[in-house]
Amino acid sequence: MEDSNRHKGMRKRLAEKLYQKGIRDENVLSAIQAIPRHFFLDKAFEEHAYEDKAFPIDEHQTISQPYTVAYQTELLQVKKREKILEIGTGSGYQSAVLALLGARLYTIERHELLYSKAKKMFETLGLLGIRSYFRDGYKGLGEFAPFDKILVTAGATEVPPALKKQLKIGGILVIPVGNQAHQKMLKITRLGKFDYQEETLSNFKFVPLLKGKNPQK
Repeated sequence: MEDSNRHKGMRKRLAEKLYQKGIRDENVLSAIQAIPRHFFLDKAFEEHAYEDKAFPIDEHQTISQPYTVAYQTELLQVKKREKILEIGTGSGYQSAVLALLGARLYTIERHELLYSKAKKMFETLGLLGIRSYFRDGYKGLGEFAPFDKILVTAGATEVPPALKKQLKIGGILVIPVGNQAHQKMLKITRLGKFDYQEETLSNFKFVPLLKGKNPQK
């Protein structure tokens, strides 16, 4: 796979476009500019990889549009060495952004094919610190809790109770919640053992968050 100067130029323009759309975290913009998004897409979409659009990937899933990735990441306020849980590895692009920001990342994918492909991609990019799991993301990763931050990259009909419990006090959970047509982005901060603050933010449209695992056929 090649990452040419042309690709780098397209990424620079993409980062500028995201800034114009309201993304202000310089670290997030730098990560978007550094990661070769075309590596995560089918060859047919390579020419369009740096447009601010979502594209289909395997298992009827999508790679989120860069603005969505940047928006969710900015809400997380990632600091180096924070322990972060990502629900929905998908292509692995969002995972790469979090890893580049210095997170100690744990990521769960329910589709075995996507899990395997993302794991190989992390090796290709040298992101060897990412811990990947083929699991039911709805249940989180209780054995590694608590987490500083949790990010959900699929639309939920409710906030999974397990994820709220696996958040550190002072930690942040970012999750889109709503029906299949559209969801509201929620930012939930854990204030105490049973006390959470919830902020309702912009509208988005994600693939649904499903329970269980989908083994490769």
